[in-house]
Amino acid sequence: MTNFEKTRLDVTLQDFTSRNFEKPSDCRNLEQIRFYIRELCLKIEEYETRFDYVPELAYKLLTRYNMVQNSLLYEDFHNTYA
Repeated sequence: MTNFEKTRLDVTLQDFTSRNFEKPSDCRNLEQIRFYIRELCLKIEEYETRFDYVPELAYKLLTRYNMVQNSLLYEDFHNTYA
């Protein structure tokens, strides 16, 4: 895969996520975060299968969603058991 093709895939993924995903910091409940994580994982799998390449943006975005999810889980746990 050439650098041009990789760049094109990076831009395509960035456009897709900006149109279809909310920013992780804007998500306010676990169901919403889990939905976006699941969709992003499916997109990563699609990229791996079709192109044998996954843009770094996908993993960075997944990390950010996971951080927000962990924060919400901690807050929920704390509120339930504290």
